[in-house]
Amino acid sequence: MSESSDRPELALSPADDGDFEGLLSLRMAAMRESLDRLGRFDPQRARERLSRGYQPAHTRHILRGGELVGFVVVVPRDDGWQLDHLYVHPSTQGEGIGSWVMAQVLAEADAVHQSVSVTALKHSDANRFYQRHGFELQAEGEWDWFYLRAAR
Repeated sequence: MSESSDRPELALSPADDGDFEGLLSLRMAAMRESLDRLGRFDPQRARERLSRGYQPAHTRHILRGGELVGFVVVVPRDDGWQLDHLYVHPSTQGEGIGSWVMAQVLAEADAVHQSVSVTALKHSDANRFYQRHGFELQAEGEWDWFYLRAAR
């Protein structure tokens, strides 16, 4: 993507095994406000959730001007792709970074005709974000909403 000269270039780069702690800190910062609203912020639960599914092979750093500002995890499944994590640090939210990443992920999915599913915490701003990007609500759980963007 071409960025204006006053905004550093955005890029995705592979993660590795040694990135877990930094990505966990980033995830907690990104999720804290939403989880606090529900009274569900718990650092240990956040660690367990990320460690349970941490797969460096499917994880990419989001870089702006070479600086880590987020990460995305897309896991291939038999029935399509699962967008397992997409976090942008709160200090850089609202700058279009998430939309840029989503455009990259969806273009990759479209190129191989894959659907993309995602789970979002109820009452999180992420719900509007996913709906804006063509995801449709499929089901509701106790704490989460489950979305799907059909293959194209």
